[in-house]
Amino acid sequence: MSFAAEWREGRRYLDDHRHELALWAAETLYPDHPRAAGTGLLTRPEWVPTTPIPLASVRLSWRDPTPVPPVIGTEPESGPYATYADALAELAPPRVFEDRPCYRLLDVSVAPGRVDLGFGMGRYFDVMNTCEAAAHELADARRVAPTAIRPDLPFRSLIGDPCDLTRRPVMVAISALTLRRSPAGATFVLHRRDATKVPHAGGMTQVMPVGVFQPSGPTPAERTDDFDLWRSLAREYNEEFLGAPERPGADGPFFRALEHARGAGRITAHYLGLGVDPLSLVTDLLVAVVFDTGVYDALFAGAVAVNAEGDVTAHHQFDAGTVRSLVANSPMQAAGAAALTLAWQHRTALLPGPA
Repeated sequence: MSFAAEWREGRRYLDDHRHELALWAAETLYPDHPRAAGTGLLTRPEWVPTTPIPLASVRLSWRDPTPVPPVIGTEPESGPYATYADALAELAPPRVFEDRPCYRLLDVSVAPGRVDLGFGMGRYFDVMNTCEAAAHELADARRVAPTAIRPDLPFRSLIGDPCDLTRRPVMVAISALTLRRSPAGATFVLHRRDATKVPHAGGMTQVMPVGVFQPSGPTPAERTDDFDLWRSLAREYNEEFLGAPERPGADGPFFRALEHARGAGRITAHYLGLGVDPLSLVTDLLVAVVFDTGVYDALFAGAVAVNAEGDVTAHHQFDAGTVRSLVANSPMQAAGAAALTLAWQHRTALLPGPA
């Protein structure tokens, strides 16, 4: 079999088995590593607060210059191509695949009622060249030798501690559980990511919206204006819920209505924690966003069932049985499982009083 055919076989195996590979990685490779809310999401205890923290209390700071980490995905251990992004572009390019600028997470500090996050500049392909390379390496090892107790994983070993923000470039995705709050109880939707459309986590179920924290464009003005977690979430709501194309900034009627409702307290957003996927090593910032039912229904009256990254599921009831079943039985990303579980644990704080 040629290298290209072998590589594609490994990539197909990765996309077809991401959920079971993530479970195996958490249990076998990181059995003693702290996890968020008992899920497979790897974390540090200090990254997960005991109570949700309002997103407005998450403070962002800029680090300049951005340090170069020891592992960047050009090492011989990462594979025969110059980078994993090069291999993916040539052998199995997804529909959405662009090396856009991203905010790179450098340090985290969580204190009672406050979170401080330090960022520098990075690129989206930094994630492909480290995280997807490590995931592909593991998938190939499991495909070739499924009974091996400890397969040889030289690139993953080079990265080391998955929660060490200094070893590799870490771009953070904002994973938001969206709750529609009504007198009948809260509901939420999920996203089934399409492996033909996205380069990461294809075939997996995830909360929505989810997006890499990045500016909407390459200019210095966009980098400055978009250095805001809520602004990033607003763009993702427009894209994932309404099927709108990616656009610069966060301006227009939808964004103004979103901001007005948030200012009136009819939309609330809270930080739940931070963690790392055991398979892909992608880092997610977990958020719960609660919409009053009237606001939700008005803003998302034109919600789509299929968007540029996958399929949107029907509304699920936010109750113990549904959360438990989804986390235990669906092919859910570790970040989604953690966001759902943490939100359920903190339901009284997130959904206080009558709707």
